[in-house]
Amino acid sequence: QVQLVESGGGLVQAGGSLRLSCAASGRTFSNINMGWFRQAPGKEREFVAYINRSAGRTYYLDSVEGRFTISRDNAKNTVYLQMNSLKPEDTAVYYCAARVNSGTYYRASSFDYWGQGTQVTVSS
Repeated sequence: QVQLVESGGGLVQAGGSLRLSCAASGRTFSNINMGWFRQAPGKEREFVAYINRSAGRTYYLDSVEGRFTISRDNAKNTVYLQMNSLKPEDTAVYYCAARVNSGTYYRASSFDYWGQGTQVTVSS
């Protein structure tokens, strides 16, 4: 089992920045792959970013490429999502997710564990 707790969400003006954190426990952190997803009201949950166990490979949603950066600190059992140049369309609940085995990084169904989500609201 893996327990995930997100933090760092809040209200920010367009063009501003936020850093989300996801603290993991219950399993050796270096052995799990991590991802971020988001869900806006009335819309499907969508993939945002992914980082593998060794942090040697990352993937991003096209619309956040160049603005968001995913990273991990295995010593702290934590994954981060640095979000810069935020836009109103980035407003959503952001979820941290983890998976033990290999799979399709952009599919929510390939992840085994999920956090409770943290709200990000970007004003115009």
